[in-house]
Amino acid sequence: MKRAWGAVATLVIASAALAQDKSQSSAAPIAAQVCAACHAADGNSVAAANPKIAGQVAEYLQKQLRDFRAQDGKKPLRESPVMNGMVANLSDQDMKGLAAFYAGQAQKPAAAADKDLAALGQKLWRGGDSQHGIPACAGCHGPAGAGIPAQFPRLSGQFAEYVVAQLTAFREGKRNNDQNGVMRGVAAHMNDGQIRAVAEYAAGLRP
Repeated sequence: MKRAWGAVATLVIASAALAQDKSQSSAAPIAAQVCAACHAADGNSVAAANPKIAGQVAEYLQKQLRDFRAQDGKKPLRESPVMNGMVANLSDQDMKGLAAFYAGQAQKPAAAADKDLAALGQKLWRGGDSQHGIPACAGCHGPAGAGIPAQFPRLSGQFAEYVVAQLTAFREGKRNNDQNGVMRGVAAHMNDGQIRAVAEYAAGLRP
C-alpha cells in the first residue's frame, strides 16, 4: 500500500513538473515578442525605468501582471500606460508561465553608486526608524533582499531609480496594489532622502 501511495505521489510531482515546464516553454515566445523590448529577453532590463524581473519571486510577478490587467470593466489595480496595454491579451496561464519563466532567469544585478547613501540605507533596512514609524525593510524583504515567496518581492540588485519611483508612488497614493496597504503605510513615513538611501542599499544587496 505504501508503495502504491509512493508511486502516486511521484506521478503527481512529475505531472506538476511537466506542466510547469510546458508553461514556461510556452511563455518563452511571449517573453521574446512582448516583454523583451523593455525588460530584455532574460528579464535583465538595461534601463532603470524598467525593473529587472529576472530572478524575481514568481508569485509576485504573477500578481503584478494580474493587477495590470483591467477586469470586468473596472480600472486595473495597478495603472501603467505601457503595462496595461501589454497584458490586455494575456491569459491567466500566460501570466503564470511568464512569471515562472522570469523567476527562473539569473539576475544581472545593479549596483550601489553612493556608499554614504547606501550606509544610511543599511541602517533603515536592518533596523528601521522607530522614531518616525518606519519598520525595518528586512522584516518583509529579508536581510539580503531576497523577498519572501508568495508574499514580498525580491529587491536585491534592483535599479535604485526604480525602487525610488515605486516608494514615491506608494507614498503619494499613485500605486495602491500593495496587500493591506502595507507599503503605503511604510512609505508615508519616509522622506525623499530615506527613500533614496533604502533604494541605494537594495541595489547593492546580493541574496
